[in-house]
Amino acid sequence: MRIEAYNQIHQLYQTSKVNKAKQTGSASRSDQLQFSNLGKDIGTAQAAISATPDIREDLVASLKSKVQSGSYSVDSAAFAEKLLQRASEIV
Repeated sequence: MRIEAYNQIHQLYQTSKVNKAKQTGSASRSDQLQFSNLGKDIGTAQAAISATPDIREDLVASLKSKVQSGSYSVDSAAFAEKLLQRASEIV
């Protein structure tokens, strides 16, 4: 057991001694927070995503009406081809 290493770690995490910086002058300081341009862009993108609906109602409504009327048909050969293509991509 290395006691020197323990002492060094203990000094780093020692909470009983707190160094307080002395404030000079009568002006009070306040903390400031500034976002980078990338952070602002990410915030804008998140706001746009949250405003966008999860379901495209126009597309769903047209497909729903086709299915209910019986006019929606699926080309089974094309579906099977795409299914096999996706399965081969995963493996």
